[in-house]
Amino acid sequence: MECISIFDMLKIGVGPSSSHTLGPWRAAQRWIQELKTSNQFDQVTSLTVDLYGSLSLTGKGHATDLASILGLAGYDPVTIPIDLISSEIDTIQKTKTILFNNEKKLSFDPSIDVLFHRNFLDFHPNGITFNAMLSTGEKVSSTFYSIGGGFVVKDEPVTDNSKEESFKTFPFPIQKATELLEYCAKENKKISEIVLENERSIISEAQIDKGILDVWNVMLESMYTGCHTEGTLPGGLNVRRRAFDSHLKLIGDTNTYSNPSEWIQSIRNTEVKFRQILKWVSCFALSVNEVNASLGRVVTAPTNGSAGVIPAVMMYYMVIENHDANFDDIKQFMLVAGEIGSLFKKGATISAAMGGCQAEIGVSSAMAAGALTELMGGSPEQVLIASEIAMEHHLGLTCDPIGGLVQIPCIERNAMGAIKAINACEMALDTDAANAKVPLDKVINTMWETAKDMNTKYKETSEGGLAVNVGMSDC
Repeated sequence: MECISIFDMLKIGVGPSSSHTLGPWRAAQRWIQELKTSNQFDQVTSLTVDLYGSLSLTGKGHATDLASILGLAGYDPVTIPIDLISSEIDTIQKTKTILFNNEKKLSFDPSIDVLFHRNFLDFHPNGITFNAMLSTGEKVSSTFYSIGGGFVVKDEPVTDNSKEESFKTFPFPIQKATELLEYCAKENKKISEIVLENERSIISEAQIDKGILDVWNVMLESMYTGCHTEGTLPGGLNVRRRAFDSHLKLIGDTNTYSNPSEWIQSIRNTEVKFRQILKWVSCFALSVNEVNASLGRVVTAPTNGSAGVIPAVMMYYMVIENHDANFDDIKQFMLVAGEIGSLFKKGATISAAMGGCQAEIGVSSAMAAGALTELMGGSPEQVLIASEIAMEHHLGLTCDPIGGLVQIPCIERNAMGAIKAINACEMALDTDAANAKVPLDKVINTMWETAKDMNTKYKETSEGGLAVNVGMSDC
């Protein structure tokens, strides 16, 4: 059992990938801390980075090498100014030096000191090893695994029980969906209320509110930025940004606004027939993932590749379903979404390198479907039915990004995942829980079994599917 907070599932970071960008970035930061703890940091004279498996095969397209370098340079993905990324990387490449943790200048040539290895390490497909030569002549190395959603682990026994103790602080320890329902029935609480009690046992209510507001502000800003940025995405596929054009047609020329809050009100004043609703939801999702694809700041939900689903569905609720929606609605939505995501994290995976795209878009759609259902007045049972429906119709979805870039088919899949989430919510609201045939826990287990059976080439390696049938030359 793991103590997984909603803030573990909803992390602020930089695109394009939580497992291939945010994870290696965090791994570099952890390695620096290891060196400092062992009093070896000041002895470091040179650095190299080894990328393995999926981190190597799609590393260039996912900016894995750049993320590792920025982590070694002492930058944090939550706070680094986005417009600084390109210039910092250019400086390191041109000078062939790095200011290690912003403290120690070392020779470092990314073209030879970041090595790509096609072989997979045994523990997980996403392996990364950091190496350093010390002034004593000793070489030290540390290997990390990016297991999805920005989570980073090491393949070593846990020598303390800190996580177990942390878990015990939860008044409502949850491993399976059935346990969550039991707590709701016993305490006569909504899912969001049970999750809030667990979060309160770790941090204060004020910290919870600030964290959720920070997450929502990044989500809203990424939608706003994506809808107001024209041009072509970087990477070589020459993918034209579509959110800008779609938004221009939808918003019209009669609305004036100067910030995201005013923008929300302007959208509420637009026509909302069925076709427009579909287009708005798709536009919101596309906008986030176009920002993600251009190394912009987004929220892993539960991953960067699926970052557009949850904000798109939350925005749908705010601009279509409830014009009086406020922070309390956002908070309720994020609490439920985070908990649903943690169930998949505990019972299966949120790593495309382990489970294909069902582990990303499928999970994000399930998270959004459940969260929307509670906001729409659904019971705890209906919340889980919605999540089950959303995932059931993503089972087996492969991860085969063209050129190793988080663009095709990834960006469009966020729009499809958001639409499916809303549809799953509506079906769940019309479902009597007594008639439901497929429990969420069974779907989570099925997803994991499917992941284990899936051919490796369909798990974020760009060695199968669209990635080989559509070449860069076609684009």
